Amino acid sequence: MHEAFRRLCCRVSDAIGSPWGFVIAFASVLVWAISGPIFHYSDGWQLAINTSTTIVTFLVVFLIQNSQNHDTRAIHLKLDELLRAVDNARTNLVDLEDLTDAQLKQLQQEFSRMRQEVQ
Repeated sequence: MHEAFRRLCCRVSDAIGSPWGFVIAFASVLVWAISGPIFHYSDGWQLAINTSTTIVTFLVVFLIQNSQNHDTRAIHLKLDELLRAVDNARTNLVDLEDLTDAQLKQLQQEFSRMRQEVQ
C-alpha cells in the first residue's frame, strides 16, 4: 500500500509539474472565466472555482510533500555515502537532519569561523 501510494505521488507530482499540467489548469480557469456571462457571474459560478481549486490544492499538497520527503531521504543517503567515502570527512556530520535548530546554528557558526580563518 505504502509503495503504491509513493509511486502514485511521484506520477501525480510529475504530471502536475509538467507543461501539460499547466495547460490543463490554465484551460480549466479559462473555461470557467468564459462561462461567467453564461451563469451571470453568479455566486454558484464563483463557488465552483473556489471549491475546486481549494480541493485540488489541498490534495496536491500531500502528494507533493510525499514525493519531496522521498527525494530528500534519497539525497541524504547519497550525501552520507559521500561523507563516509572521503578519508578526512567528519562522519559525525552524517545525521545533521536529526540535530536541533540550536545545534545546527552552532555548527553553522563553526563553519563560518573556519571560512574566516582560511581567508
